[in-house]
Amino acid sequence: MQPLLKQVSKVTGLPLLEHLSPRSNITPSNEMIEGYLRCQRLAQRAALEVAGLAREGWTETQAAQLFKTSLMDSGVRAFFHHPFAWFGERSRFEGIKSYSQYGPSKRRLLPGEVFILDAAPIYHGYIADIGYTFSLGNNAELEKAKNFLSELRGLIPSLFQNTKNGGDVWNEIDRKINEAGYTNIHQKYPFSVLGHRIHETNEHLGFLKVLNFGWQSYWTLASRGLFGQLLNSNFCGDLTGLWAIEPHIGTPSFGAKFEEILMVEPNRVKWLEPNPQYGKSFL
Repeated sequence: MQPLLKQVSKVTGLPLLEHLSPRSNITPSNEMIEGYLRCQRLAQRAALEVAGLAREGWTETQAAQLFKTSLMDSGVRAFFHHPFAWFGERSRFEGIKSYSQYGPSKRRLLPGEVFILDAAPIYHGYIADIGYTFSLGNNAELEKAKNFLSELRGLIPSLFQNTKNGGDVWNEIDRKINEAGYTNIHQKYPFSVLGHRIHETNEHLGFLKVLNFGWQSYWTLASRGLFGQLLNSNFCGDLTGLWAIEPHIGTPSFGAKFEEILMVEPNRVKWLEPNPQYGKSFL
């Protein structure tokens, strides 16, 4: 990987970032926390705006484009990954067989259907990665799934606090999901990730897309050591730092998830969002 990164660095003028690998586990300053939180809230507001406008017959592509427009109207100029939208059975990744099929499709939204909006904007050098689940009209099964996700959200900080092994966290959440009668959908993600590290970054080339991901995402993760950045069942490194955590569960007809930034410090673990009422509007 390093020879490729060196060639890209030579062509683009971007730094190789080799020296940043140890910074994966830094404790963020107050200024950094404010920057990440500002970006996360901006993305959450945009998701709520698009969900409130959603109508029968919209395609995933239309929803994702409106999501992107809303973010850019708020000052976003680059993306860790561009907006995703998944409707109905695609919200549980039904029929998705290749990496490119995760991207927005021509699938149209039907009355009462569940849909997920997910985006990772970069705002003034800070990344947020959010994903939340909505429905077009009332959906009792989704409300039940959201209640479980809310319980899981409350449990996750203590899981991180009480273990030094990220693989154990992944496996315990997997167990909870299965015990509740749901399917673990995040195991279908590339590398089966429950989450990934969040870093400060610049916004160079973040407007370019490679399979819906901004070039900056590949650069940020790969240059720091890819597998130290991804939380899956094999992770056994230091958990200190900021993580975008995204438990994703499935029913027979739809999937549901949330995604927020979790702050893991040596003696404390908490969600970045300090206002529970703000966060609860998504669960």
